[in-house]
Amino acid sequence: MSPARLVILASGGGSIAQSIIDAVSDNELDAQIVGLICDREGAQVLDRARGAGITQFLIPMKTDRKLWDLEIINTLEALKPDLVVSAGFMKILSSECVNRFRIVNSHPALLPHFPGAHAVRDALAAGVDKTGTTIHWVDAGIDTGQVIAQESVEITAGDTEESLHERIKIVERRLFVATLQSLLADQVRS
Repeated sequence: MSPARLVILASGGGSIAQSIIDAVSDNELDAQIVGLICDREGAQVLDRARGAGITQFLIPMKTDRKLWDLEIINTLEALKPDLVVSAGFMKILSSECVNRFRIVNSHPALLPHFPGAHAVRDALAAGVDKTGTTIHWVDAGIDTGQVIAQESVEITAGDTEESLHERIKIVERRLFVATLQSLLADQVRS
């Protein structure tokens, strides 16, 4: 059986994408990354993909959101992914897109707590003693898809948003790769 076809969606530095690229390169994941879609020109993740020989697709947001949605969908259709991996992609995908493709995402909180773009800041503001990371299926809502895996991270007295987010990212990268391993193994068995 041929390796699963993965497409990565990313917007920024690409540390989560890099962990997936490394796992594929090290044969931890029986997959091939057939493309990386980024919405931000100059994002470091584009350099990471280029360095790994992964084809990149730069699709910046358009004034007409429907045209952007269509370009994302058409690109994904052309790439024929078995699984789409949202690794720090900071745009909401259309319901048409999430209903057409199997998309998995990571989020820096223990969903359903602290959904949205400011999860780490929100956890600190709430005064909770732990937060963490969630790997979940993407649906038409904002961080409302079915939870696949979670791992908690303790909040310490000296934590800032930046220090806490960095500790969460360490757990998030490991958990994302492990979850993808499990999802791909399940796909082979079914």
